[in-house]
Amino acid sequence: MQLSDSSSRILAGLLEARTGQQLTMSRRWRIETALSALLRERGIGTLDELITILVMGKEPSLSQEVVEALLNNETYFFRDRAPFDLLARYALPELLQRRAKSSRVRIWSAGCSTGQEVYSLAMLFADEPEQWRGWTIDILGSDVSTHCIDRARLGSYSQFEVQRGLGINQMIKWFEETSDGWRAAEALRRPIRFQVHNLLEPFPHPGDFDIVLCRNVLLYLSPEKKALAFDRLAGAMAEDGWLMLGAGETVIGQSSKLGADIKARGLYRLTGDGTRIEKRAADRRAASGA
Repeated sequence: MQLSDSSSRILAGLLEARTGQQLTMSRRWRIETALSALLRERGIGTLDELITILVMGKEPSLSQEVVEALLNNETYFFRDRAPFDLLARYALPELLQRRAKSSRVRIWSAGCSTGQEVYSLAMLFADEPEQWRGWTIDILGSDVSTHCIDRARLGSYSQFEVQRGLGINQMIKWFEETSDGWRAAEALRRPIRFQVHNLLEPFPHPGDFDIVLCRNVLLYLSPEKKALAFDRLAGAMAEDGWLMLGAGETVIGQSSKLGADIKARGLYRLTGDGTRIEKRAADRRAASGA
């Protein structure tokens, strides 16, 4: 299935326009693989034929299907494990003290894909029921992909998916076997909610999240879009909250509003930049329609 340069550029432009993610030359090799299933389902013979249909605008829904197929949705439970150990060892004990009065913790997983990261976070709390008894745990997962969020809400995973990152005890304790795989138990799903959201757009409601995770999402953004994303993330954080990025990502040289937590390598804190507070107030006014 030969892909012309012009078709490659059109598909890359469509992905960036809809999501902000760049499909650089080094990543364009995956276009044919990513779209092969869609072409079969739609009965389209070649990628250039697909481009013709997109350009003519005869099937508006097709462009969204193409974007969804091109997104990199790689994820699994407790991905890279160490970040979750860091949260359990450092951030959550801190929140137990800082939020003792309100007894509430709010966490946002931005770019959560099909939801495994969100359910992994829920397990950190569910595995310590006495410690968090009486607390309100609110975990939000968001992604630009409607298909991924639909799957995340369902909380159902294949045998292969549920075994990636989970031990047999966790799998049996927190997932129920179904006819086509495993589904997260009601007790695990209870503190979780999902919504479709583009990280580059204003957050639909005030933030003040104690922990924000945005792992392996910013890798695909241009420097300008990355700076905007950091502004959005900073604006959603509580004054004493944390941001966690992927192993290959950093705020250094990217944002003046965020800096490394000197006590916990891998976590980032707000720097106290006055413009952040002003921006958050403006975002809240916009969200409320004031």
